[in-house]
Amino acid sequence: MNSWSVFDIPGKEKEIDRLTKESEAPDFWDDPTVARKKMQRLNDLREEVAWWRYAESHAADLLGLYDLAAEDEDETTLQQIAEEAERLAQTLERKEFLLLFSGEYDHSDALLSVHAGAGGTDSQDWAQMLLRMYLRWAERQGFKTEVLDLMHGEEAGIKSATVLVSGDYAYGYLKAERGVHRLVRLSPFDAAHRRHTSFALVEVMPDLEEDVEVEINPDDLRIDVFRSSGAGGQNVQKNSTAVRITHIPTGIVVSCQNERSQVQNKEVAMRILRARLWDLEMQKREEEQARLKGKHVEAGWGNQIRSYVLHPYHMVKDHRTEVEVGNVDAVLDGDITDLMIAYLKQSIQEPA
Repeated sequence: MNSWSVFDIPGKEKEIDRLTKESEAPDFWDDPTVARKKMQRLNDLREEVAWWRYAESHAADLLGLYDLAAEDEDETTLQQIAEEAERLAQTLERKEFLLLFSGEYDHSDALLSVHAGAGGTDSQDWAQMLLRMYLRWAERQGFKTEVLDLMHGEEAGIKSATVLVSGDYAYGYLKAERGVHRLVRLSPFDAAHRRHTSFALVEVMPDLEEDVEVEINPDDLRIDVFRSSGAGGQNVQKNSTAVRITHIPTGIVVSCQNERSQVQNKEVAMRILRARLWDLEMQKREEEQARLKGKHVEAGWGNQIRSYVLHPYHMVKDHRTEVEVGNVDAVLDGDITDLMIAYLKQSIQEPA
């Protein structure tokens, strides 16, 4: 990767000029929320461009010093230059890595949902296996997790779950997991022990900050309350504290039953709804951009991103990057960072 071109420093300098002119306009602070965001963006750009221009100048200086030291055969100076060049290269490598998380909300916490697909108990068990995989991954990363909603299956596994994953760049990492995940194995729920294929859908959204505007008309909502349920569907509370919200125009349904009060569950459900409506809008924009570029887009259950095969052989394959991993047990135990990074690297290298 050519870091200098990928970071597009001339383009960022043009954006600095544009934002600087906007900030000098008399009506700039008429909308304080928008103004603060633009000023934050301006400050971040100035800091980033200043570092790159410093790095460019420093690299040129080191090259000039190297030529002089080489002529004088000054081994001590040559060693010092080599050490400084190595430090600069390490910093550059770190900035290249952070380029993977250059999206507006990549630094944010993430709301991750897992939904069992068609296939009954096998798919519900697969959804629970995926949930455990992500919880183990988050633990390995030092992230905090909070299960906001969990719907158990009748016999085993889960029908769906939503988890808040908190930590630096949680959404930046987890956005690589959006899509359908496929499992092939000998079913432990089949008396004949035949091979089954199961599917689960993973949704990932940023946990939006309060100042991010998502328009929700209260008249578009249907709010139902019910008693929280445990494994097998049995009620675990006498009072109706669980909340289910349906956004009528889109058909999006969210629920929360893990908090102790109905008010708390409603607040969490609204938080999830805001994120899903935002995500729906982003998907529409991406699909429209892809359509204009002539790029084929498969939506919903057709968008299979990864296969996990336990029979007749052991292999995890990411269909987007063609990366294959033979140690399926390690992957299912949360060792998925390399799979994520391979996809994120491919994403930033795709032509605009």
